[in-house]
Amino acid sequence: MNSLRRLVPFFLCVTFGLLNFQSRAADNPFLGYWSLHLPGGGTGWLGVSGSGTRLQAEMLWGGGSVFPLDSASVQQDKLIVTRRHKTNRKDADGKPIMVTETLAATLDGDNIKFVTVTPKDGGGENRAEFSGHRQPPLPSAPDLSAVKFGPPIQLFNGTNLDGWRLVEKGAVNGWRATDGILVNDIAEVPGQSRRHFGNLRTEAEFEDFSLHAEARVAKDGNSGIYLRGIYEVQVFDSFGKPTDTHNMGAIYSRIKPLVAAEKPAGEWQTLDIILAQRHVTVTLNGKLILDNQPVLGPTGGALWPEVDRPGPIYLQGDHTGIEYRNLVLRPVLQN
Repeated sequence: MNSLRRLVPFFLCVTFGLLNFQSRAADNPFLGYWSLHLPGGGTGWLGVSGSGTRLQAEMLWGGGSVFPLDSASVQQDKLIVTRRHKTNRKDADGKPIMVTETLAATLDGDNIKFVTVTPKDGGGENRAEFSGHRQPPLPSAPDLSAVKFGPPIQLFNGTNLDGWRLVEKGAVNGWRATDGILVNDIAEVPGQSRRHFGNLRTEAEFEDFSLHAEARVAKDGNSGIYLRGIYEVQVFDSFGKPTDTHNMGAIYSRIKPLVAAEKPAGEWQTLDIILAQRHVTVTLNGKLILDNQPVLGPTGGALWPEVDRPGPIYLQGDHTGIEYRNLVLRPVLQN
């Protein structure tokens, strides 16, 4: 009897908490994370948080970083968000004139539809439509001590590019195998316009896994390792810089390393990465820099916005030259 009396307040608390959450969700069904298919086929993402009239929103629009939106509100069953853009025109002080893009969203269950309107420099407006859907709920952090991995898979055989292909059709292929090293060589032709070099992906696709990789970054080098084709682990010459979401080993623009563990440019660096239940752990040069952290959505350059589908390992090759070796993946064994 005493045990039952102790449990009653617990169940009442849990029930009240669930009802309170459901009430908030009913009041504002736009709260949460959204996978977006942008105009032209690019990958986008939207996160909406807060309550009542105090909403915050952040967005990913194709490439680059996740950025905060200037405003977010719900008006007559629509989510209205805005962001500011520079124009080619300048004011009397020589500063670029800004315009405001307004994005209005409506819901149909877990599907979201946007209409975006941006004033044109010379009058009129640019208008586009795109859609998306609610992300599946983020799982709890896994107990990594209980995760079991399968046999190692050598992603790169050291002699050729078997098992790999370019991500983009028509891009210049700067990748080659040399002496057991996967090299990306961006060599521009003097007198010709800058060429677009391609990113490289595995033919095979994976769900959860551990990945060992070694990278050699030149001075100011910039690359990345995309997990499932959507989460970029940054590979960058950031030696000597304060920790940042754009530095070596970070989840690009999303998760900052706990400590700086980079080596100077030109030295081989090791990355040991675990992706499990949409949580990422990264050990850089023997130091734990990301500790089972949740990834809220895709990063710039993702192949698609869905966070619950398998995908390749892809290596960024469109920025600068880079070298990789000893790329070994071990898939998580499903129970």
